[in-house]
Amino acid sequence: MLTATTTSPGPPPVVHTSHAETTRTASTHPIAIELRGVRRHFGSGAQRVRAVDGLDLTIRRGEVVALLGPNGAGKTTTLDMLLGLSVPSEGTVRVQGMPPARAARGGAIAAVLQTGGLLGDLTVGETVHLIASLHGAAAVARIPSALAQADLTALARRRVAKCSGGEQQRVKFALALVADPGILVLDEPTAGMDVTARRRFWDVMRADADAGRTIVFATHYLEEAEQFARRTVVMHRGRIVADAPTAQLRAGLGARRVAATLPGGGADGIVRGLRMRADVSELRVDAARLTLRALDSDAVAAALLAAGCRDLEIAAPTLETAFTALTED
Repeated sequence: MLTATTTSPGPPPVVHTSHAETTRTASTHPIAIELRGVRRHFGSGAQRVRAVDGLDLTIRRGEVVALLGPNGAGKTTTLDMLLGLSVPSEGTVRVQGMPPARAARGGAIAAVLQTGGLLGDLTVGETVHLIASLHGAAAVARIPSALAQADLTALARRRVAKCSGGEQQRVKFALALVADPGILVLDEPTAGMDVTARRRFWDVMRADADAGRTIVFATHYLEEAEQFARRTVVMHRGRIVADAPTAQLRAGLGARRVAATLPGGGADGIVRGLRMRADVSELRVDAARLTLRALDSDAVAAALLAAGCRDLEIAAPTLETAFTALTED
């Protein structure tokens, strides 16, 4: 069950779910990623900045986890520590029971990052072959399938410098796949991709997750988290403010949006009756179209229909609604 705690004045409700409940469906799976008491700060004295401030997070094999948060929330710093690109100032990080740098060297974890350049003079095929050769013969044998999964087979002879931003992002995707990692970390993975490429990318990711690969991704596309993440972790100012199954997090803030067209007569009485309900908020009437938010949307809908309203619509809270409520000051 979701629980909410509030302080007043202060930020909006903090939504949590117990770790056991969050991972119930995967509780028999081994732990893929574990962070305990992790802090990462930069600078010193008055200039000291805590990018990550007391992070506790466990992710099991086969989970698809979206990491959300506004700019400066600590998402990229967290991903850097998972990949061994940065070390925590305090706490421990383990990837498949190993220090992250060791896991990365062994190919247990790979990434598709926003940053990090490619060699423009090499072709796509040469780039993938170069990285694959660092992981041995098995990785080299996977080159054709990695190119196919990233939809790059037809572009194998194109120089990287001639590739668009979205195509270069797909090259990074192929580079991550050749090692056949058990864990894939994605930082804004579809940045620059067109709609078709994004859809294909997530089709591949869904199939990989079904096959047991663990996927952790940070994105600004909330619809991607809503559609593809089975679990969502929201960060704000270096801390986790929500961790729950995505659908549960989306619905956890309660009120649904209800809209209806008012009848020609008696509309004032309907509106007055709704304003008296404790479970109704944000009620507005615009050109005979009534909109509101209701905790008990079924009861409100029944009352509207009984009063002669028509064109009734009920919409569940979106992940964007939950994200905004959890991270706005």
